[in-house]
Amino acid sequence: MSNSKLNASIEAIKYIKPKIDLNSIIGVGTGSTVNYFIEELVKVKHLFKGAVSSSEASTKLLENSGIKVFELNDVNEVHVYIDGADEVDTFNNLIKGGGGAHTREKIVASASNEFVCIVDESKLVKTLGDFPLPVEVIIKSRSYVAREIVKIGGTPKLRKNFLTDQRNQILDVSDLKIEDPSILEQKINLIPGVLDNGIFANCKPQKVIVGKC
Repeated sequence: MSNSKLNASIEAIKYIKPKIDLNSIIGVGTGSTVNYFIEELVKVKHLFKGAVSSSEASTKLLENSGIKVFELNDVNEVHVYIDGADEVDTFNNLIKGGGGAHTREKIVASASNEFVCIVDESKLVKTLGDFPLPVEVIIKSRSYVAREIVKIGGTPKLRKNFLTDQRNQILDVSDLKIEDPSILEQKINLIPGVLDNGIFANCKPQKVIVGKC
């Protein structure tokens, strides 16, 4: 597994190198695969200006590696965003958020010129939904949101002893039939109290790189 994550990261570096220059800002996601990518990114840190990070964990790794981290508000352009996923379907729709960072990940991905997803083969699925769908909720709305999710067929479970970087909670939702990811993504996000959910259909990657062992 680690070899495939490393190989995906190496391929991602090869893919982005021709696209960046000394003024480029690179968006960096969160998770175990991205940790491998950061290790490879350090080797070419002289080729770009800095990064925008989607989580406090990735920010620490980047800064400790000597890569300057910028706030999204302080940059005019993010040339490319690289992140992993928990599931990728045949149309490049994703489920993300196993690490609870999907809201910021979606923001940075949306603000970037190109979104590149790096995964190992185990993350490839025909239809999304086997991996529980993370939904970030404002704490005071948690019970209401859970009831609304039950109405659409989901089984929500509070992720215990966990707060997001925004100091919100996560409901992990199983038993959903995700036949139309784009519609379900919007439907859940319209529930008052939901900050964002882990379906990336309206903000899916332009390219998916699958690491081989």
